[in-house]
Amino acid sequence: MPSLPKNAQELFNEQVPAALKQHPEKAKEVNAIYCFKIEGEGGGEWTADLTADPPTCIPEAGEAQCTIELTHEDFMSMLSDPQAGMQLYFQGKLKVTGDPMLATKLQEFFKIAADEAAAG
Repeated sequence: MPSLPKNAQELFNEQVPAALKQHPEKAKEVNAIYCFKIEGEGGGEWTADLTADPPTCIPEAGEAQCTIELTHEDFMSMLSDPQAGMQLYFQGKLKVTGDPMLATKLQEFFKIAADEAAAG
């Protein structure tokens, strides 16, 4: 299994942009615009546009089809255990705004970055 990023900043500022550049076709398969709002140390706000050509991930909150909000600690739990997302959602710790069906595609999105990190 690929190693996890040390925090959300490493994931969204380094791994995701590198993966989107290497594998734009995989981003097109997800074909959504996500906004991530991660509170706490190591967190921040990012918008990942997987519909753009080329796909982008920028460090600011923007218009999105699906917005994900949670603490950095919970975000890291979700990265290490894909099943944790549903648990966090039902515990009220993971807030999803917009299209909830797009939230179910998050694992595909994170897999693009994880595969690239493992290869790199």
